[in-house]
Amino acid sequence: MITTDICIIGAGPVGLFSVFEAGLLKMRCHLVDALPQIGGQLSEIYPQKPIYDIPGYPTINAQELVDNLLKQIEPFNPGFTLGERVEKLERQEDKSFIVTTSDDTQIHCKAVVIAGGLGCFEPRKPAVEHLEDFEGKGVAYMVRNPELFRDKEIVLAGGGDSALDWTIFLADVAKKVTLVHRGETFRGAPDSAEKVAHLAESGKINLILKSNITKISGESHLSEVTIAGADGAAYNINADYLIPLFGLSPKLGPIADWGLNVEKSAIVVNTFDYSTNIEGIYAIGDINTYPGKLKLILCGFHEAALMCQSAFKYVFPDQRLSFKYTTVNGVNAF
Repeated sequence: MITTDICIIGAGPVGLFSVFEAGLLKMRCHLVDALPQIGGQLSEIYPQKPIYDIPGYPTINAQELVDNLLKQIEPFNPGFTLGERVEKLERQEDKSFIVTTSDDTQIHCKAVVIAGGLGCFEPRKPAVEHLEDFEGKGVAYMVRNPELFRDKEIVLAGGGDSALDWTIFLADVAKKVTLVHRGETFRGAPDSAEKVAHLAESGKINLILKSNITKISGESHLSEVTIAGADGAAYNINADYLIPLFGLSPKLGPIADWGLNVEKSAIVVNTFDYSTNIEGIYAIGDINTYPGKLKLILCGFHEAALMCQSAFKYVFPDQRLSFKYTTVNGVNAF
């Protein structure tokens, strides 16, 4: 059995930063993730996606952020159990917990932090004729390797941040990029929407608004996309790849059976310290919800910092918390 102070469920960016904040307070961490690699959604879904809202980095790609976080927490020597889903959580008489995974790995810990992003997730698929027939043959729901699309004709669909960001990025990679959106305005960041508009005005991408993709076709690989415009008229465009980016459908999985307060597939927390309704269990990052919640990585970092201050008092109730600034003492001082 693995013994640690805090068991962190989820090895994405917020879970990783929690290790740093916990390490400053001399708390040991062990992370569990159902994915086979560290990095959560950043590494699994869009490792090369540019991220623009990390303080101090005008732009940084997702995998680079994960790599930097790993370097940051290296001094604290966290443990990892990867490729195993947490199945069971049992509270002990001394208020500690035993976490059991799908492979029967057991972690005995004093506190549990749920940092599982969207939990178990799957892409939301649009109602497009023959869509599933071309999965892996020209239809992709995420961009793992942008080089796959170099000098290809790409059609993206969606109106959120992912659709905007990948349109901007692939404009310099693909032979032709077309973004199809059913609305007139975008849900993503205004700055990204403005950049996409400029790309369209300069002729670098095709932007098709108030339209839907209704059908795709091809032989052994996707070759054509059918689009229905606002006037109801349908027309075809050539495409080597279609990338529908309509977000992910979250599912809490076994976590939903732990007695936590859940609202719309998210865990309700107290913003004082991001604790749940069960003492000793915290939830941070995209998996939690509270009034004013913003699903941003930097907000998850803030939540991790406050959570660790509270978790220290739960893990070490007889010790006095003496927090120091890393800018004064340096990490090695802790």
